[in-house]
Amino acid sequence: MAGCNQPQNTDLQEDAATAGAESAEASPTEATETDDPYAAEGERRAQAVAAQLIGTPGPTAVLTTLDGDKIDLASLHGRMPVYLKFWATWCGPCREQMPGFETIYQAKGDEMQVVAINTGFTDTEDQVRKYREALKLSMPVAIDDGTLAAVLDLRVTPQHVLIDRNGLIAYVGHKDGPELDRAIEQVLSRDGDEPAIAQADQPATAPVIAEGDLVGDFTVTLMSGDKMPLGGADAPRPRAVLFFSPWCESYLAETRPAISAQCKRYREAVEKLAETGEVDWVALSNPLWASAQDVHDYREATGTQVPLALDPDGSIFRAFGVRQVPSVAVIDRRGTLIELLSAEDSDIAAAVAIAP
Repeated sequence: MAGCNQPQNTDLQEDAATAGAESAEASPTEATETDDPYAAEGERRAQAVAAQLIGTPGPTAVLTTLDGDKIDLASLHGRMPVYLKFWATWCGPCREQMPGFETIYQAKGDEMQVVAINTGFTDTEDQVRKYREALKLSMPVAIDDGTLAAVLDLRVTPQHVLIDRNGLIAYVGHKDGPELDRAIEQVLSRDGDEPAIAQADQPATAPVIAEGDLVGDFTVTLMSGDKMPLGGADAPRPRAVLFFSPWCESYLAETRPAISAQCKRYREAVEKLAETGEVDWVALSNPLWASAQDVHDYREATGTQVPLALDPDGSIFRAFGVRQVPSVAVIDRRGTLIELLSAEDSDIAAAVAIAP
């Protein structure tokens, strides 16, 4: 995974002591922000998002912080700028940028609303709280359920989003430094004489599919170009989805070794089950730090023969409520979700065997 490197120790107190320092030796896909090919790739992905979002209305979400406070973004449009920074505890550049982010909050927090948005992906609330305590962060911290990431097309971590006083997205980026500093000063210098931009309502969040529910009309496009429906009745075989990220086995081997091992174990178990032909399998990638090319490279690196697909907007991950990888959804021939297994579940074969 380009752009996210982190020291190998996993204890958050030790991490706090090394935050902002040089990271341990990085692999070619785990470079620090100073290794420009990979920082540049993160910025390229962020700028692709910027091209679509800059000048459009900011989100109207109501954020709940770790302390239980509510931040109504829509109520701020027309009054003050907003700075949202998406991050994760396992992301090295996020860690490197946190001291500077805290400095920005301390200096500018009275002039603009600053919020650290944890992606909520392969993170837990307990990990986020411990990280905040270890780094002594004072800015508001909220955890996304994937909804805000979808609205703002989150592709990388960190991802900075600046919304000006009139409620329009003014800047999207990956790196910190002079360009971000200039963007902050620009949104602060705008006088806000223009009328506030009318904000469209955010789309309603669909209920998460629960065990026993019909999956509905979801179809994935495999890397081969073939279509695979997940729902629908009278399928010839049960279906199963391995939710994964192509960087889990490689990058998280340093930052979350236990999860990395689980990702490998799940892949190997699914490969054996897929060989029987009794269940139609697909391994579906989350879009955070993942493109079609990344999924292709993952297939080349692992040699897996399980059909692969990318969830380009994360909608299927959100529909199943999957925020941790690896996870497995087992769907029977009638299109009913039989079981959703998390990384802690060990017997995938038993779950698949009960699907009629």
